[in-house]
Amino acid sequence: MNKRQLKGNIIRYIFFGFAFVSIAILCMILFFLVREGTPIFKDVQVKDFLFGDYWYPTSDPPDFGIFPLIMASLLVTLCSAAVAIPLGIMTAIYLAEIASQRVKEIAKPMVELLASLPSVVIGFFGMVVVAPFLQETFDIPTGLNLFNASLMLAFMSVPTICTISEDAITSVPIELKEASLALGATHWESVVRVVIPASLSGLSTAVILGMSRAIGETMVVLMVAGGAAMMPSSLFSPVRPMPASIAAEMAEAPFRGDHYYALFATGMVLFGFTLIFNFIADYLSNKHRQVGAATL
Repeated sequence: MNKRQLKGNIIRYIFFGFAFVSIAILCMILFFLVREGTPIFKDVQVKDFLFGDYWYPTSDPPDFGIFPLIMASLLVTLCSAAVAIPLGIMTAIYLAEIASQRVKEIAKPMVELLASLPSVVIGFFGMVVVAPFLQETFDIPTGLNLFNASLMLAFMSVPTICTISEDAITSVPIELKEASLALGATHWESVVRVVIPASLSGLSTAVILGMSRAIGETMVVLMVAGGAAMMPSSLFSPVRPMPASIAAEMAEAPFRGDHYYALFATGMVLFGFTLIFNFIADYLSNKHRQVGAATL
């Protein structure tokens, strides 16, 4: 074995070691969640836990139904997606295809800077500025509700979606767009019919990763969602998503008690949703990549 091959093997083993450590940490987190969460199912059936309508862990007897928490997490994520996906992708298209180089040099760092804002700052903005505005504008009892939480989560998701989408669009080979322009298509037609379909792999990944961040966000929904563990009746109803419930109650739950176990079981469900989002992102990425390769 020569020196070059030895160096290549060493580098390969180093990268394998880092990958193994990452997978091992993930497995340990999953093991810890399962170990601390499954004991609740000795007293509560899985069906009652997942589809129960009431979450009153301190009542006598306690109710451990997390269906309102699950629906709150899903509705907040879907509503934030309705705002963040068009805004993030359109901003990415503008930066990649329309903006001048000078505008791009200013706007792109500002968009990326939004991703570094602490979630507590965004939550504070939602409490102090957005909540009173919603309360006065729509004449509702409180501005801390599902709609407010959705807006703040969309605000947090846009930088992720925009950054990854912009990278995906700029990575499309320039020859594809030039061929479209040479055939008589306008710039906008080339973007819509050539560039975007060719970058669907990266766009779908950006959307799923942005929504994964939204469904797992804790501090923002804890501060602006309202904290009501009940089924929402409208877009302006106070809700309590799963991360907010875990963060608000874990410090008060008796160690190794039913409430403690129920919160960890809720964490298992949240972990499952996040894992599903990442599997979907991987599937869509591979699917569109294969379709694009076959088309080329």
